[in-house]
Amino acid sequence: GMNYIIREINENETAVLEDFLYEAIFVPEGVQPPEKNIIKKPELQVYVAGFGKRAGDFGLVAEANAQIIGAAWVRIMDDYGHIDNETPSFAISLYKEYRGYGIGTALMKRMLALLRENGYKQASLAVQKANYAVNMYKNVGFQTVAENEEEYIMICKL
Repeated sequence: GMNYIIREINENETAVLEDFLYEAIFVPEGVQPPEKNIIKKPELQVYVAGFGKRAGDFGLVAEANAQIIGAAWVRIMDDYGHIDNETPSFAISLYKEYRGYGIGTALMKRMLALLRENGYKQASLAVQKANYAVNMYKNVGFQTVAENEEEYIMICKL
């Protein structure tokens, strides 16, 4: 087991989302990870720029030993998983050494409950087909609604 807590992100912590955005980039086996500055690209900045300022911005962090080790956040944005302007898109990641303990699942479940409480009807995400997280998403209730060669677009009805 792993001792951790899940809590809402504080306004002064949103910079940490850039770290988790980088961690969320799927790197296939045997491929060099991209440079850290890739997250400055506009198509990735949509996930984090000015986070917390817009309706539909919700963020949760997982904390162990007084350190943030994972985050799940949603935003209504024009990203790869965009469905419509009432559907928040998910981003989630954990530092590698904390994967496999069920923390990601706990973050997802807590976020889905938070969205439900706030009146949202569904959430969406895009995920690379080869990503280990696909099964976690299915387990918490996401279903594939579209796909291309590399990615699934998934929706969870709330």
